[in-house]
Amino acid sequence: MRALWQNGVAGRWIGSCRREILDHVTAWNEEHLHRILREYTKYHQEDRLHGSLDKDTPNQRKVEPRPGVNTEVTSLARLRGLNHRYKWRQAA
Repeated sequence: MRALWQNGVAGRWIGSCRREILDHVTAWNEEHLHRILREYTKYHQEDRLHGSLDKDTPNQRKVEPRPGVNTEVTSLARLRGLNHRYKWRQAA
């Protein structure tokens, strides 16, 4: 088996998982750990902005322009509230 430092991509992925989620959540069992990692992977691909992709997501999320004057920003919790995604919403 190769040392982790020999594979930079795997090393960065594991480091990101650890820093962004696993340092803040206790996995109760293997099934729970898999669910946490699935949620993190979904967040990483769909919501998290990447500097190397010109602040885009790997799934190339569309930029939402402000739809009108009577709109406000709303927060959508991700990873059980550890991170958020923000969207425009019509004000009441």
